[in-house]
Formats: sequence, structure tokens, C-alpha cells
Amino acid sequence: MIKLFSLKQQKKDEEGSTRAGGSQKKASAAQLRITKDLNELNLPKTCTTEFPDPDDLLNFKLIICPDEGFYRGGRFVFSFKVGPNYPHEPPKVKCETSVYHPNIDLEGNVCLNILREDWKPVLTVNSIVYGLQYLFLEPNPEDPLNKEAADELQSNRRLFEQHVQRAMRGGYVGTSYFERCLK
Repeated sequence: MIKLFSLKQQKKDEEGSTRAGGSQKKASAAQLRITKDLNELNLPKTCTTEFPDPDDLLNFKLIICPDEGFYRGGRFVFSFKVGPNYPHEPPKVKCETSVYHPNIDLEGNVCLNILREDWKPVLTVNSIVYGLQYLFLEPNPEDPLNKEAADELQSNRRLFEQHVQRAMRGGYVGTSYFERCLK
């Protein structure tokens, strides 16, 4: 006969000794999922990641250097903060580089549908990376955070392109100053 009581007690003792020693912290569901997402990450050649703290996979940076479109030659840094409810809630993504863009405001907030209402737990970091990259290839003036840039893109593409270039070189567009972000 199997001694269930002794097996349960043995398991309890093992858990107690692990807890007392504090040697092993159990990974959260968010940590497990982000580890899987990052292991399966298939970055395009225009993107790289940086981990300021290699032991903290929940906070990292994505650098996008577009090689075509209005933003060609720029270097744009995004911070990712993955919360404890990931993948049921999307990561918080902010653009740390000030950029003249219809879908990114001057505080770095990003208007990307999959970071808001269209997020689903089946989406991954890879989905977000490709979504962000697409914003630089095809800015969307229909759903703007920077209304001025969106209106300009729709009404005068040439002026919009000049303002994007001025902002990337470092300078003022209207009353807003932009740091240089060319590679």
C-alpha cells in the first residue's frame, strides 16, 4: 500500500525547506510567457533589443532603425514594461525618442490598436514589434495622437516629410523641440 500521508509530508517538508532557504523564487505566469515570447522573437534587421538589467526580462528596450519611408535613417527607442497580468493585458510601451509622428505623441504614448482594444492573449512581443515597425513605414493619420502631424500628413505630405526630417536632425517643429535621432 502506498503511504500517501508520508508522501504528502515529504513534499510539504521540501516546500518548507525551499521557502526557508529562499533559494528558489517561483516564476510568475508573466515571466514564463515573456521568456517564451523573447525566445521565439524573430526581429527584422531594422530592430534590436536591449536589456538594461539582464535578470529582468519584464523591462526591456526595443530600438527601431527604419531603412525606408519618412523615418529612414532614424533611431527610435521604445521601452517595454510587462505587467503581472501579461499576456491577458498588453505590455506598456512608450517611445523614449521624441518624434514627429501622427501615432506617437510628445510624451511618448503610442497609438497602436494591439496595445489597446485589439489586444488578445495570443498576441506576442513579436506582434508588437512588427506593429511598431509598420507605424514607421505607414503612419496612420486616421487614428492620431499627434493631430497636427496627422492633419499635415493628409493635407501636405511634402511639408510633413520636411518636418519629420527637421525633427530627426534635431530642431523645432512649431513650438516643439526634438532631439537629434539620426543614426
